[in-house]
Amino acid sequence: MAFDSKQISSAPDAIAPDGSEVRILCQVERGSMAHFTLPPRAVSRAMAHRTVEEVWFFLSGFGRMWRRLGGREETIAVGPGTSLSIPVGTHFQFRSDSDEPLSAIGATMPPWPGEDEACAVEGPWQTTV
Repeated sequence: MAFDSKQISSAPDAIAPDGSEVRILCQVERGSMAHFTLPPRAVSRAMAHRTVEEVWFFLSGFGRMWRRLGGREETIAVGPGTSLSIPVGTHFQFRSDSDEPLSAIGATMPPWPGEDEACAVEGPWQTTV
């Protein structure tokens, strides 16, 4: 595999199944990275991933992330410096609670396989995107 380098784009490369803007970053055989942005005061769609797990690191904005897997459920405050995991099958939803966009870098393992990966689930908040 060749080395890869990429400058983040000013416009989104895609809209994620959860409704957030996605800017695709580098990828290797066993993982990929992306930058996600949710507009100020917006609420994502609640989703679950079929085969991938993710690790997120929040860069800007403030909000909350809800996660549920099996019998465990929690909602945590997120903002710059917060890191969290989304294991395979976890139901999750996030929201921006500030007047600036909520943004995060996410590492996906294995790399994002395509449109059929995410499925909608019931979440705690009304979606706005």
